[in-house]
Amino acid sequence: MGELLAVCRVHVLHPDAGTVGVTAIDKRPVDGRVKVRPLGLYADVQADRANHGGRDQAVYAYAQEDADFWAAELGREVTPGLFGENLRTRGLDVNHAVIGERWRVGSALLEVTQPRVPCQTFGRRLGEQRWVRRFTQANRTGAYLRVIENGEVGAGDTVDVVHRPVHGVTVADWFAGRYGVARGEGPTTGAGPDGPAADEKGAPDPDTLETLAQRLLNAHAAGDIRLSIDMLRRTEQAAGRAVVD
Repeated sequence: MGELLAVCRVHVLHPDAGTVGVTAIDKRPVDGRVKVRPLGLYADVQADRANHGGRDQAVYAYAQEDADFWAAELGREVTPGLFGENLRTRGLDVNHAVIGERWRVGSALLEVTQPRVPCQTFGRRLGEQRWVRRFTQANRTGAYLRVIENGEVGAGDTVDVVHRPVHGVTVADWFAGRYGVARGEGPTTGAGPDGPAADEKGAPDPDTLETLAQRLLNAHAAGDIRLSIDMLRRTEQAAGRAVVD
């Protein structure tokens, strides 16, 4: 079981050097309870809707444990919302969440869909040298979630893992295979039902990207999970079922 430390949504749009011209990455904590709907938090927005947001990336969660890691690395506080996250959690191993696992947060039911892939807008937001590469190599991506049941969330809510698919492929597993980085260490709390033992989380994953993809595709075909459009395309590519773009 984890805890929701903060709920964050866009504070103000900022000019950005990217193709859209503005960014909504400036998320900040809000007081009270916030409605969660299929496209995300009430009154939140995404500027670059071709690459962010939508039903499969409706909510973005990041762990305080990972924020603490970056605070030590960067020598500055990583406040809730600084990474553009909607939910700042504690006591939940977000990076080692299994793709398709479900969280009960407040009265909402959310489902883990995929890792966050850092972009240049994120790099400009942080202003740190080689930030996109550093964030990628650390494999502390956080997780995107879709909304299965509408509800309301607020700081102080518990985050309960209520379902974990048996295929076992985690956010960190997939990101490691896809981008050729280490699987990554993670907090030892919040394993959830039928989760791996804590001492296994930092171990190298012997699976290749192709075998990870096949496990996900098998689970998708069996109806055990529903891959996001992006994940389905990438898993099909990795399994040799589509031409890589």
